[in-house]
Amino acid sequence: MEAHPVPKACACLVDARGRLLVFHHPGDGGMQLPKGTVEPGEAPEDAVRRELLEESGIRHDGPLQPLGTLDRECEAGIEGNVHRHAQLWHLFLMRTEAALPERFDHVAVGSPEEEGLVFSFGWLAPDAPLDGFTAPYVRVIERVRAALAR
Repeated sequence: MEAHPVPKACACLVDARGRLLVFHHPGDGGMQLPKGTVEPGEAPEDAVRRELLEESGIRHDGPLQPLGTLDRECEAGIEGNVHRHAQLWHLFLMRTEAALPERFDHVAVGSPEEEGLVFSFGWLAPDAPLDGFTAPYVRVIERVRAALAR
């Protein structure tokens, strides 16, 4: 077990209708939010913008609303990880008024584990069930929904 958790940045992009951007990850077979490792020397705020762009092709220059952090124990064999390790997710709510497609595919770039994978994006309605999401993503979505309800 590593002494320091691996820092991750998770993009919670919400459209004008309160829907959350989510995607199907072909490597893991589940639904996810754009997320990735914060590089050494990189601020989580910069990482979350970079990860959103690499995984979805969407550039977000608007404000970020921090939603705190989430501790996750990541098992080996999940999301391209070879070894079990702790992660610390930095969560950011991003709001967009842009007219984005209902559904779209994007070829991931920037990560050796995900380079070339096709991510299929869509929008999760505020009252949609969370089937297909693993427990950490359910916790993130619940936090987003609570923030939007305030």
